[in-house]
Amino acid sequence: MSETQELAKYRLTAAWERCHAAEKLLEDSCYKDAVNRAYYAIFLAMRAVLALEGVDFKRHSGVIAYFRQNYIKTGIFDVEYSDMIGDAFLIRTQSDYEDFYVIEKEEAAEQCRNAALFCETVKKYIKKAVAK
Repeated sequence: MSETQELAKYRLTAAWERCHAAEKLLEDSCYKDAVNRAYYAIFLAMRAVLALEGVDFKRHSGVIAYFRQNYIKTGIFDVEYSDMIGDAFLIRTQSDYEDFYVIEKEEAAEQCRNAALFCETVKKYIKKAVAK
């Protein structure tokens, strides 16, 4: 396995860890923390894909923009994933930085479901890309 493939695998494992943490936090009614971990699951999954190309960015916005341009606009990933990324980023930012932001259980649960779906889709993509 190449170095880029190892890095992609490592980042995807880290994404799944965040996804599982989000689910546990949701169960404990820690909704703000759950959406934070759900966002980071998606973020790390995107970085796992980028690792296969040897591409990375210092800012979240760079990772998101590159992923959207090169993987969503090209049709590799469905456009619904762009919406998931945007929603996760916005909700995570609001819950982390806005003093009186309130997140409901169902919204947090949706973010956790989206993170799991995103990670599963990336897992399949990486498996297929590595097999080539």
